[in-house]
Amino acid sequence: MPLPFLTGLRVIDLGQYLPGPHAAQLLGDLGATVVKVEPPTGDPLRRLGPTDSDGTTAAYKLLNAGKTVIRLDLKSAEGRKALEDLLAKADALIESYRPGVMDKLGLGRERLRQINPRLVHASLSGWGYDGPYATRAGHDLNYMAVGGGLDASGLPDRPVISYLPVADFASAQQTALAVAGALFGRERSGQGCFLDLSIMESVLGWQGLTLTAAARGTMPKRGEALLSGGAACYRIYRTADGRFATLSALEAKFWQGFCEAVGRPDWIARQDDPLPQTALTAELEALFAMRTLAEWKALLDPVDCCFEALPELAEVPAHPHVAARGQVRVTEGPEPLVETLMGLRVDGAPPPERAPLRESDAAAVLAGWA
Repeated sequence: MPLPFLTGLRVIDLGQYLPGPHAAQLLGDLGATVVKVEPPTGDPLRRLGPTDSDGTTAAYKLLNAGKTVIRLDLKSAEGRKALEDLLAKADALIESYRPGVMDKLGLGRERLRQINPRLVHASLSGWGYDGPYATRAGHDLNYMAVGGGLDASGLPDRPVISYLPVADFASAQQTALAVAGALFGRERSGQGCFLDLSIMESVLGWQGLTLTAAARGTMPKRGEALLSGGAACYRIYRTADGRFATLSALEAKFWQGFCEAVGRPDWIARQDDPLPQTALTAELEALFAMRTLAEWKALLDPVDCCFEALPELAEVPAHPHVAARGQVRVTEGPEPLVETLMGLRVDGAPPPERAPLRESDAAAVLAGWA
């Protein structure tokens, strides 16, 4: 069952693809009733990528679990009227159109305020509602670039693409937080509000440390900072069987424990070598290449040194800690779904579960909200 914190609150999800729908889903995990409104042809994510035997992608099912889905043609007077009737009884609206689209649909801020003065309207666009990029197209890679999420990450000769899309998921969480905060504020003011959220700015908001370092001229080159690969104690290493191990022995006690466990106490004093620690890193690369991942686990798992084997994705659900915590739910069958629930447990209860999405229509939803 969902958590009870937002029980009784009604959220309209006009989002498509990932950020908006995931934001609404998180509110559903907290107890809100979420109704997803799609065009007559459906959310394009239904068909973006390999589809299951029912013609729908796994991504669509996962990102919209827990919701009631209806279809409306918002370009028609009938469709807009049905949506307005829903919005009149809703508490929050999440949409991810470019600025100006809601106005073209006849559902701009002033109209929404007339329909429901208590409505919290969250608009999650790529770049925000003003500025020269406001109506510019974009995707996660563009937002990560402009927001500062790419330049410092990757290999010395080039940045790397993060996967899954960081900006999309970060902005979804920021939107859910903003909506929850606005709904709490509404209890004091009695009034709704308009929330201007930007996918790019969700990444930009994390960059105070890197931007300060860049402004001061102290930002290391890509791949040479303490946490980006410059330190031998904080890296990913390849093992003899082609697998990978992670070491993040940043504190002196962890590094000492690692060095003693591998029989190299002479490395202890070298943790403070100047960055990038090219020579020491090469020695650790040679060391890790001498044993298989299983052999390294047998040696280092008992040692308090921040060592972890890097599991392949297919191995993650069965990882003993992941399995014990119960956040991953696997639906067996020829087309299995591996659902990752919200990582939140209240008073010892398991993570909130999501029902499969269900299809309905506006009239049925409104009847239930009477």
